[in-house]
Amino acid sequence: MTFPDPLGPVIAALGRAGRPTSDYDLNPGTILPEGRVLRPAGVLVALRPGPRGAEVILTKRSSRLKHHPGQIAFAGGKVDAGDADAVAAALREAEEEIGLPRATVEVLGTAEAHETVTGFLVTPVFARVRTGFVPVPEIGEVEEAFAVPLSHVADPGNYRIEGRRWRGQMRRYYTVPYGPYYIWGATARILRALADRMAQ
Repeated sequence: MTFPDPLGPVIAALGRAGRPTSDYDLNPGTILPEGRVLRPAGVLVALRPGPRGAEVILTKRSSRLKHHPGQIAFAGGKVDAGDADAVAAALREAEEEIGLPRATVEVLGTAEAHETVTGFLVTPVFARVRTGFVPVPEIGEVEEAFAVPLSHVADPGNYRIEGRRWRGQMRRYYTVPYGPYYIWGATARILRALADRMAQ
């Protein structure tokens, strides 16, 4: 007897046409500088089986970091000189940040790149993690690694639009809170794009 692939809806969604996203999607009046140079980066949207179905592995950044302290994020980072591409960068960073061996990962595909307010062009890399993986947070970089049910972040009804002042202007952004975790900004925007594609 065969069972349906719990990540089937994600794989199907990645096969549909999408569009690039950005931190400016909810702020259409923002004037971006012409000729700006964006730094390539990759993040790993790591998916694994869990007691409540498929789960997404996220991290809580260390509160001691200079940039984005305490924020919820995917494992990932900028593309280094030794990385072949954004996929390689995402896999390398996941191994460093949460101890995820590359041999235990099956890359399912990528989504359109996301532009951040900090000047990165981030490629979301979707991957299946084999059963049995236990995250090991990188000391000094990651305070905690945890999982959120895919069903939660795949439901557009769980998202809210909030705002705060940033550099003198009101900035609006998506949030998708889960328990004690406040998921917002680029992480929430990438997940919302996935939810929209899965709902097509």
